[in-house]
Amino acid sequence: MPILPKERDPRLITIRRGGSLTDEDHHLLAEWAALCAEHVLPFFESACPEDSRPRDAIAVGRAWIRGEVRMRDAHRTAFVANAAARGLPEPAKFAALAAGQAVAVAHVAAHYLGAAAYAIRAAAASVAVGDAEGARLKELGWQRKRIPATLRELVLEDQRARNDICWGVFTG
Repeated sequence: MPILPKERDPRLITIRRGGSLTDEDHHLLAEWAALCAEHVLPFFESACPEDSRPRDAIAVGRAWIRGEVRMRDAHRTAFVANAAARGLPEPAKFAALAAGQAVAVAHVAAHYLGAAAYAIRAAAASVAVGDAEGARLKELGWQRKRIPATLRELVLEDQRARNDICWGVFTG
């Protein structure tokens, strides 16, 4: 299921591509996405302790923020992290996909919300079915406390707008 809308919000498109997103805000979204993915990374690492692809992807995303990695290289790394998810139980799979989305923010800023959504799915999948809603809300709350203050309204609006295509994880 795609998590990017058919019509992109110009606030999530960089100025150089015709939108209104500054590089500084793009980097803030990328760092928040990295935090979200990193928070659930233990679900992947406990299932695959020898596989560093998702952690490496988060590191590449942060290197892109610092200007040490080109966007194309960061974008390619997203596919590597996504490949790590194949065939795994849901908590580990969703954690790897969160890392892939986080590093993909370098290419398309709107992927930041995918990192958050997959992280929430990882948290909800890591507990018994009857506890999933509580885990989802706990992870959502954890994430929302860490939204960059200058982007809080944009992120919350985007969560409401894309909630349906993000499995309803941002309700609450």
